[in-house]
Amino acid sequence: MQHSVSYPDVQLFIDGQWRGGSNHGGAPATQPIINPATEETIGTLANASRADLDAALAAAEKGFAVWRHTAAHERYKLMRKAAELLRERAESIAQIMTMEQGKPLPEARMETQAAADTIDWFAEEARRQYGRLIPARAAGVQQIVHREPVGVVAAFTPWNFPINQAVRKVSAALAAGCAVILKGPEETPASCAALIKAYEDAGLPKGVVNLVFGVPAEISSYLIPHPIVKKISFTGSTVVGKQLAALAGAHMKRVTMELGGHAPAVVFEDADVDVAVKLLSGAKFRNAGQVCVSPTRFLVHEDIYARFVDGFTEAVQAIKVGNGLDEGVRMGPLANPRRVEAMEALTADAVSKGATLRAGGSRIGNKGYFFQPTVLTDLPADARILNEEPFGPIVPIMPFSSTEAVIEEANRLPYGLAAYAYTTSSARADEFARRVESGMVSINHHGLALPETPFGGIKDSGYGSEGGTEAMEAYVNTKFVTQLGV
Repeated sequence: MQHSVSYPDVQLFIDGQWRGGSNHGGAPATQPIINPATEETIGTLANASRADLDAALAAAEKGFAVWRHTAAHERYKLMRKAAELLRERAESIAQIMTMEQGKPLPEARMETQAAADTIDWFAEEARRQYGRLIPARAAGVQQIVHREPVGVVAAFTPWNFPINQAVRKVSAALAAGCAVILKGPEETPASCAALIKAYEDAGLPKGVVNLVFGVPAEISSYLIPHPIVKKISFTGSTVVGKQLAALAGAHMKRVTMELGGHAPAVVFEDADVDVAVKLLSGAKFRNAGQVCVSPTRFLVHEDIYARFVDGFTEAVQAIKVGNGLDEGVRMGPLANPRRVEAMEALTADAVSKGATLRAGGSRIGNKGYFFQPTVLTDLPADARILNEEPFGPIVPIMPFSSTEAVIEEANRLPYGLAAYAYTTSSARADEFARRVESGMVSINHHGLALPETPFGGIKDSGYGSEGGTEAMEAYVNTKFVTQLGV
């Protein structure tokens, strides 16, 4: 087992200070952090009280007054320094992430290194928030478009990618000149706190970034309507996202929502089956399937269906499951016991309705939240796994007979986050990309979530982007100034 780092107790970060929770009025001031591979308590987390949230709001308001007037080039230099600190600390942060989240250590390393790249990219965008001059219709008139930071941002991030989700929101906000109150993930707080520590050590002014934890519903219901907060960014389930978006809408708050998905993965009859099996089996079981853009509905042409199912099942059975700190482990535990129960329920439902269990289907052992990589075939249309986002290591594989049928199935659900296809026909690839209802489409490879590319969904999967130049739009106001010369 690779393990040389001790897990830290995690505090709140408010107005440039790490601190415990205060004035809880009898409510717990801390909560335990559980290692999902061992079910052992590895640390404690401070919970924010209403007084702590008020302190964070006041600090963010003060920090914004400073940061919005900090030159873009200075913001760039500070962000680049934070990225370098994150790289220097990547190994210890990755071990902490694996301990609290469960993902294999190589995946945790990759997430931490990718976060540094994300900071770098948004740092460059800080220097490129250009306005523009519009030619006027009358002599002596100057028409200017300014881009100004929107204000204090409340950002809410999930446990499946403790750094990756937070770094996009925080870095875009900072690049634009905004201040942030980040509500981090309570189940995986330490690696998220390490991201904020890198920003602190890079010299970020007090109050510009604040980190809080606690009861999610209490924090969101207090921060979202608060007049100091001007922008909301949320990553999480569609159900919760709709509730928060409705609350934000009641107060005319700008919102970015990155919500659930149920991504179709279509393998056409002309695809390279071996390549599709290799890439899809790798992508599906990354982070034990707990990925919003995970391929989740496998639709394979009937001419190659049997070959694909056999190859994919063989690849799945070769996956080593275990503690993410152990050598050679390709899939760690699920994040919590609720996910194990959900996998058991989805599998039992499908099998009870006539589905064939080709691989897996059961919890592994009695210690840790481990579940076998699972493959299901012969599924009826009303199986829950075909209609509910699984967010776990279960793969339903279904045959299709025509392009029309598979496009209809791909678009059937209200989700529209990611979609995948494998084909050697450029015409078919173009048709799929054009007709599938999804914010992101990846064909013959898995190329989503790079810092420079848009990242976001449509329909019930949310709106707005957290990548590419589009990500900056949510953090700036457009101001038009027209002036007649004097």
